[in-house]
Amino acid sequence: MNTILKWPGSKVRVMDELSAHLPAGNRLVEPFAGSCAVMMNTDYPEYLVADINPDLINMYRQIKEHTRPFIVVAMALFSQNTTEESYYRARKEFNENTSMPLLERAAYFLYLNRHGYRGVCRYNLKGEFNIPFGHYAKPYYPLYEIEMFAEKAKRATFICAGYQETLGMVKAGDVVYCDPPYHGTFTEYHTGGFNEDDQHSLACYLLGISERNPVVLSNSDTLFTRSIYRAFDITKITVARSVGVKASEKKRASEIIAFRKPASADKEVAA
Repeated sequence: MNTILKWPGSKVRVMDELSAHLPAGNRLVEPFAGSCAVMMNTDYPEYLVADINPDLINMYRQIKEHTRPFIVVAMALFSQNTTEESYYRARKEFNENTSMPLLERAAYFLYLNRHGYRGVCRYNLKGEFNIPFGHYAKPYYPLYEIEMFAEKAKRATFICAGYQETLGMVKAGDVVYCDPPYHGTFTEYHTGGFNEDDQHSLACYLLGISERNPVVLSNSDTLFTRSIYRAFDITKITVARSVGVKASEKKRASEIIAFRKPASADKEVAA
């Protein structure tokens, strides 16, 4: 199942490998929402989906709560703003109109994502979306994906929060999946970064949670990530990359899927 957003690092293409490591549970907790590829390609009874990007979470909430109005507003943006000039005009409105209604802002976010350069989501230090025009002949309007998302979102709770707050909400029966900004790659996803201290802090949080709940994580395959997740079972996978290379080029990179479950789970199986 494809997602509403274009998203570098989307897990749609690796769901076969990833699904093999995601155990059953009452709820999937995702502190790094991204494009919601994992939510859309799994079947948990409930989901807790979080992200520090308020525009991302607002869009998901608006689609869940106001599906048809969102579709109408977003479709109008797509049909009425097809040029490079109109893209930058829309981006300026998105960045400067502080009184823009949340529904309209959500539609603008989708418009900018689908018309901007390769779906990259980046903000400057002022909190302004600053991705350049993508020069696509006819950007795809994801009507089907919006409708499927709205149906799946009935099972989900969306919150704007950092990973520490989100992981603090994990309860018995939950499965945790983390897809943080990757080590050694672009990390200026929002106004704050995600450096090696953040990577190490996240690993410590997840190690503690894995004593009680299954934890799965994706990241770059580097000596650093293998070190901080050395207590986890690690599987290496190879994925396609598109950002930073020419459209005609093919580039692949190594990633890891790290998995750890409570020791009690093995004892229960043995019993």
